[in-house]
Amino acid sequence: MAESTSLPITPLGRTPHRVLTIAGSDSGGSAGLQADLRAFAMLGVHGCAAVTAVTVQNTLGVREFHEVPIDVVAGQISAVASDIGIEAAKTGMLASREIIRTIVATWTSEGLDGTVPLVVDPVCASNVGEPLLHPNALDAMREELIPLATLVTPNLDEVRLLVGIDVIDDDSQYAAARALHALGPRWALVKGGHLRASRTSSDLLFDGSEVHRFTATRIDTPHDHGAGDNLAAAITAALAHGHSVPEAVRFGKSWVTDCIRGAYPLGGGHGPVNGMARLSRSTEC
Repeated sequence: MAESTSLPITPLGRTPHRVLTIAGSDSGGSAGLQADLRAFAMLGVHGCAAVTAVTVQNTLGVREFHEVPIDVVAGQISAVASDIGIEAAKTGMLASREIIRTIVATWTSEGLDGTVPLVVDPVCASNVGEPLLHPNALDAMREELIPLATLVTPNLDEVRLLVGIDVIDDDSQYAAARALHALGPRWALVKGGHLRASRTSSDLLFDGSEVHRFTATRIDTPHDHGAGDNLAAAITAALAHGHSVPEAVRFGKSWVTDCIRGAYPLGGGHGPVNGMARLSRSTEC
């Protein structure tokens, strides 16, 4: 799939690949599990959801959020794993140390560790900076969840929080990837989208020995809400189809670039990237 920009379509009547998002709800519909499920549907996989938190937000920001009880978080994961099955999964907003530890315990007790690809998108703040993760949860993220990950996908603000490195160029991006990989994931992806002075957006993927760089022309738009969710969701869908991590990241980069190119204004603040952008290639309303 090295040069592919699409995933296979499951024939009607056959069960598609099954994926799970473990994430918070975005009442504005631009990010979170809403963006994940939209991307999953567009990519032809069956999306399941374990809700970790309910946010009160719109395009102007997050007003508040409320955590889902940990037994309900665990129950959602177990219910999906025991009946429907999970071929790949991703995490998004996890809110608290207790929720992170619950996810880790459930992932392990259900026998998913080491058998199901897990993409950890370490969401720490909204796109305008409001915290979405309690400060005391960072250690649990570093020490307990990230070591279970097939791939971790932080943006540059999250890199700074997780490993204390300010990424300003290729050398510091590589140093950050090495530091993230040392936390225990199989692969670390350091996204370069927040290096806004650059004319390109370059992401670096590292597994302890191999280095892959994925570069796209930077798209000048203020509407970027949900970009990270769409990238991680597209990677997760590609992994469920059986592709390698580098192939899945290459596909995800192509997917999110299209989503950003099709971003649109909404409300009075940051509009969303367009998770349905590729519909315009083949359909018209």
